[in-house]
Amino acid sequence: MTSDAHAASEPFSTSVDILIVGAGPVGLFGAYYAGVRTLSVAVMDSLEEPGGQITAMYPEKAIFDVAGFPAVKGRTLVEQLVEQAGAFNPTYLLGEQAAGLTRHADKFTVTTSTGLQVHARAIVITGGIGTFTPRPLPVGEEHLGHGVVHFVPDPTICEGADVVVVGGGDSALDWALMLEPIAKSVTVVHRRAQFRAHPHSVELLRESSVRLLTDAQVTDVRADPEVFEVKVDVAGEPVTLPCTKLVAALGFTANLGPLLEWGLEIAGKRHIATDTLGATSVPGIYAAGDIVDYPGKVRLIATGFGEVATAVNNAAAYLNPDVSAFPGHLSDYAPASGATSPSSSH
Repeated sequence: MTSDAHAASEPFSTSVDILIVGAGPVGLFGAYYAGVRTLSVAVMDSLEEPGGQITAMYPEKAIFDVAGFPAVKGRTLVEQLVEQAGAFNPTYLLGEQAAGLTRHADKFTVTTSTGLQVHARAIVITGGIGTFTPRPLPVGEEHLGHGVVHFVPDPTICEGADVVVVGGGDSALDWALMLEPIAKSVTVVHRRAQFRAHPHSVELLRESSVRLLTDAQVTDVRADPEVFEVKVDVAGEPVTLPCTKLVAALGFTANLGPLLEWGLEIAGKRHIATDTLGATSVPGIYAAGDIVDYPGKVRLIATGFGEVATAVNNAAAYLNPDVSAFPGHLSDYAPASGATSPSSSH
């Protein structure tokens, strides 16, 4: 990765044209577009690696809704986005949570939780759902790290295991389907009869060897010290299951954290309101991706890519009113060192 990686133990200050807050896929694509517009850029994230939720939660999961990829693993997508942006040498400030914001004349100063200061002429927020905390299991959370997990970044840890996945959303079903070929057994426990996951995932699950227990909840987790068994109440009937990996996929509690203090217009306490330019209510601050809300918003990675291209290019016009927000055809640009110029992309 071509970048300056900041160690949180060495606070310093740096100045860039654009600071991107959030190093998920949308933020990484934004770093590429900032480079295209010859703007210096820093990408900040509270996580220690680029990739956001994909890297933290499901790097080995296949993603099916990115244009041009029938299927792409999360890790591969992140690696290619880092490589794409790397032609322009963005500065990565990882392990740094954006905290305070001040403005002096034509520059913002963002202070992180470790005291680092970043001076930027414009800011693009691509923080996904903000700071996310997994919802704990009603029982068994004390065994976290001893067979109970919230994420499965490396599926090989479940090879040959009796896996119980608790939850009915997309992550729960995705993990169950991903682990089915390598685990000894996979059971999904969901407290309702209906699933929140995508209907196609539910259909695939019903056609698989995964055991489904609906109208069910885990009542006891047994460990010594590693988890070896769970007890489940299924519509009032007790069921005991062998279990050496318990995946708690009950969703997350999201929090915008310090961003709530930045004076931005907030939609429903969970999202940042933007206009069609990607601009927030604070001039010079833009936002894109899942953290954004507006009428008709569709929360997909593909949507975020378009939003961040719009936000960064309009930020470029904000910083220099003599240039257009439209970047032109990228095939007209001389490629950056080591980069291959696309033949007909926009």
